[in-house]
Amino acid sequence: MDDVPAETAPRERGELRPAPRGLRRFLRRMASSDAELEAAELQETTGREGATPITACGERSRHCVAGTLRTVTLRPRGGAPALEAELYDGTDVISLVWLGRRRIAGIDPGRRLRAEGLVSVQDGRKVMFNPRYELRGGS
Repeated sequence: MDDVPAETAPRERGELRPAPRGLRRFLRRMASSDAELEAAELQETTGREGATPITACGERSRHCVAGTLRTVTLRPRGGAPALEAELYDGTDVISLVWLGRRRIAGIDPGRRLRAEGLVSVQDGRKVMFNPRYELRGGS
């Protein structure tokens, strides 16, 4: 009996077998909230796009980030218009700010976006000013 693999060895009475991987994944998805599922999906997509997770972005360094725009607002900065968008990638949030802009076509809440630029921290929040961006499919 010692040379029988554990998967095929007879089980003791009352001992449970581990659930198949597909069933475990299904049960995990059923027990997770919508926010947790969205975060996991965004993290997976971010990795495929070659972007850096926002939590790993260091201050005063260039990074490429990708995620979904949560909010888009017009916030004047120093008397000049500034379009500000909150990008979420499943790990953290970064503010994307376009100075001197009131509106940018395609920059809308729910839109997937990939942005590249210098990350700074203001008032404890990560910010990227005038980033290069690429609109992604789906909104």
